[in-house]
Amino acid sequence: MTCVRVWLRVGLLLYAAGLTLCAAVDTMCEFYEECNEQQENCNTTARFVTCKDEQQQDEGKRSHCYALWKNESNVITLVKKGCWLDDNDCYDKSECYEHDEEPENGMFYCCCEGNLCNQHFDHIPIPQPDRSTAETPRTIPIDNKTELFRSLMYSLFPICGIALVVAVTFYMYKRHKSEHIQIPTQDPLPPPPSPLLGLRPLQLLEVKARGRFGAVWKAQLLSEYVAVKIFPLQDKASWLNEQDIFTTQLMKHENLLQFIAVEKRGDGLEMELWLITAFHERGSLTDYLKGHLLKWSEMCHIAETMARGLAYLHDDVMGRNGEYKPAIAHRDFKSKNVLLKQDLTVVVADFGLAMKFDPGRSCGDTHGQVGTRRYMAPEVLEGAINFNRDAFLRIDMYAFGLVLWEIVSRCSAVDGPVDEYQLPFEEEIGQHPTLEDMQEVVVHKKMRPQFRETWLKHQGLEILCETIEECWDHDAEARLSAGCVEERLVQLSRTVNVTTSNPVVDITANQQTPPKESSL
Repeated sequence: MTCVRVWLRVGLLLYAAGLTLCAAVDTMCEFYEECNEQQENCNTTARFVTCKDEQQQDEGKRSHCYALWKNESNVITLVKKGCWLDDNDCYDKSECYEHDEEPENGMFYCCCEGNLCNQHFDHIPIPQPDRSTAETPRTIPIDNKTELFRSLMYSLFPICGIALVVAVTFYMYKRHKSEHIQIPTQDPLPPPPSPLLGLRPLQLLEVKARGRFGAVWKAQLLSEYVAVKIFPLQDKASWLNEQDIFTTQLMKHENLLQFIAVEKRGDGLEMELWLITAFHERGSLTDYLKGHLLKWSEMCHIAETMARGLAYLHDDVMGRNGEYKPAIAHRDFKSKNVLLKQDLTVVVADFGLAMKFDPGRSCGDTHGQVGTRRYMAPEVLEGAINFNRDAFLRIDMYAFGLVLWEIVSRCSAVDGPVDEYQLPFEEEIGQHPTLEDMQEVVVHKKMRPQFRETWLKHQGLEILCETIEECWDHDAEARLSAGCVEERLVQLSRTVNVTTSNPVVDITANQQTPPKESSL
C-alpha cells in the first residue's frame, strides 16, 4: 500500500502541473547578438531580458529562451540568444540542448523553458538504439502482478486525464485561430504549397500574394520580417533561374530586391523550394495605385527610381576589384513586379524569367513569347523576335512605358477628377484578354492605352506622355533606353515646379530633354 500511495501522490503532482500549462509566466532569458561590420555602437556583452508579452499571456501562450551558435572545426561561435515565441518543441525543457546529429547550414539551435535556461547550451546528439544490446525483459512474479496493475492504474489515470485536457484545448485553439485567418483576395489560382513550420529560426506568418510560380509569405527570421517565395517542385527551373540572377556579382542595388537566401524544405515529391528576400510592407505598385492617388513629387519619385532600377539591371557593370555584372533582361516587367519601400522608393522584383547576356555567349534557342500577356510587346505577340541582347532590353522598355502610363493615370496634379485605377488595355479589352485579343489590338490596330485630355494640358505630364510614347513605340529600335528615361525623369522632377494646378516648366538651354538618339 505504501507503493500505491507514492504512485498516487506522483500522479496528483503531474495532474496539478498539467493545470498550469495554459498559464503565462514571465521568463527571464540571457540576451546576446553577434555584431557585424555595419553595426555601430554594438555591445557584445551578454545581458538579461524579460520575455513579457501581454497579448501572448492573454492568448495562453508561453515564453521560451533560445540560443543559436556555430561550430566550425570545434570552435564554437555564439550568434544570438534571447526570447522565443510559443513553441510546442520547447515545452518543459529545462536545459538548452541541440539533439540533431548534423544541423542544417551548420547552425546549431536549441530552446528551453525557465529563467536563464539558455545560459548554458550544448550539442548532445541522440544515438540510435542498438537492438542487439537491448536488455531481455525480466519476468515479473505472479504474486506481484495484481499490485503492479493497481499501481499503474492509479498513476496513469491522472496522466491520461491531463493528456485529454491538453488535446481538447489544443484542438479548440487551432480551430479558433483558423477561423480568423484572412487570405487576400486574388485572381483564382491553385492553392499555395503548405508551409513546413518545423524548421527554425524562420517562421511563416501569413500569405501576402499568390502568383504563377508559387506563394509569397510574410515570415519572421529571428527579429526581422522577410519575404519567402515558395515554389512547388514542378517550378524548380524558375527557382534556379531566380537564384542564379540574384547571386550574380554586383546585383546589390537600392532599386533591386535584396536577396537573403534559398533553401529546400521537405523530401521527394513534397519538396518545396524557398527563396528568401527582403520584405516590403507596402507591397506591389499595382496594389498601391488601387488605393492611393499620387502627388506630383510622389509620381516623379516612383517613376525615377523605377527607371533607375531597370537601367542598372540592363547595364553592363564593372566593379573596382574586377567584378562584372552582365546586362540582364527582366522579361516580365509589370506593375505587379514593382515593389515599394516605405518612402515610395521602387525595388524591381521577380527574376524568374530574367536572362543574362554574358559576353561571347549567344541567347541560344530561348523561347521568346514569355511574360504576362497584357504587357507583351508587338514583336513578342507576333513571334518575330531577334534573339539578341538589345531586342530583349527593348521588350522590357515597351512594358516600362505601360507601367509609366499606370502611374500617370493616378496622378492628382491634373485639373478635375482622377479615374479609378485600371490596368493597361483594360478599358479596351477587359481584365482577362486572350493572346488573340492582344494581337488584334496591339499588333494589327497598333492601339495603346489612351492619354486623358487633362494630362496633355498639364505641362509636366505632357512631357511625360511624350516619353511614354517613345517607350512603347511600335518600332522596337526607336524605343528609349532605361538610362535615357532615367535622365529625362531626373531633369523633369528638377525643372517642373508644381505649386498650383498650372505648373511652371523651366528648361534652360543647357538642360534640354535627352534626344531620342539615346535609345538602344
